[in-house]
Amino acid sequence: MQFRSDELTLEGHLALPERIPSGGAPGFVICHGFPTAAIGAARSGQSYHSLADRIAEAKGAAVLAMHYRGCGGSEGDFSLAGWLRDIEAAIDTMAERDDISSVSVIGFGTGAALSICAAASRPQVRAVAAVAPPADFSDWSNDPEQLLAHAKSVGAVTSPNFPEDFDAWAAELSEVQAVVGAGEFSPRPLLILHGADDELVPLFDSRIVADAHGSAELRVIQGAGHLLRYDPRAIAVLLGWVDRLRYNTSMI
Repeated sequence: MQFRSDELTLEGHLALPERIPSGGAPGFVICHGFPTAAIGAARSGQSYHSLADRIAEAKGAAVLAMHYRGCGGSEGDFSLAGWLRDIEAAIDTMAERDDISSVSVIGFGTGAALSICAAASRPQVRAVAAVAPPADFSDWSNDPEQLLAHAKSVGAVTSPNFPEDFDAWAAELSEVQAVVGAGEFSPRPLLILHGADDELVPLFDSRIVADAHGSAELRVIQGAGHLLRYDPRAIAVLLGWVDRLRYNTSMI
């Protein structure tokens, strides 16, 4: 599936249930994390296709596993504000479909933080599940040159003269903060999952994001690290959360 964000064409994997009720199926947008050196931007997010298929098949939902600009087959180059707009565009695309009754967002790592911020700007988003969200991107904003070099090394930035305005690109890193977005998203439902032994994003980040929201459900997975996408306990919690959204109409 393709959709537009700014002037870019983005790619995504859309999984649909076998049967869609007359009122439409619940919709979800899955947002992957930052590409790793082992996988690279070209293949980043592909493992979430199977998660989308599983949710669609087992839970009767319509699920878009999106690829940000610079990742998968999507056009463009990485910028934090650009990725935020990409998620907003994916939400809008799903909300416009006649076969979808609601839109919720599931994000992992960087995508978890951005999901909270994007949902805060989109009143049509029903709920968010954020897996290991950094509270802010201060680590990146403290050394934007290193981040840009890393983004180029994994293939998320390929245009030779990007960014045209490095200072503006770097400023985005301090402007996007999940701890702020969580407060703006409240009181809509927010589920936060975090591995107790996460060495990449401290558990403390999820705690302060949950506190900023005020009524978030924080689930800590004991003995788990950062890659909860591959932890069956975390996926079981996510699937249970999807079920609750399907059957509990009081979860606005």
